Amino acid sequence: MDEFFASGRAVDVVLAVLAIEAIWLKYRGGSWLSIGSALIPAVLMMIALRSALTGMAWPYISIPLALAFPVHIFDLRQRRVGK
Repeated sequence: MDEFFASGRAVDVVLAVLAIEAIWLKYRGGSWLSIGSALIPAVLMMIALRSALTGMAWPYISIPLALAFPVHIFDLRQRRVGK
């Protein structure tokens, strides 16, 4: 089990679940813009987590985390405009 997490494979499973969720949301009638803006921050955080678990250099951890924030703000604004 330690190897499963240390190798980043656990993050791969989460990314696969997020891909399945995106497909399911599209099937339910969501637009790719709303689906992407909702799920991309999670994907970016999972990439940062995978980088941290596998011992990559700090830019590979901090850059995806930094990019997740503006996408999250965009998602929040899109949801607010829709109401």
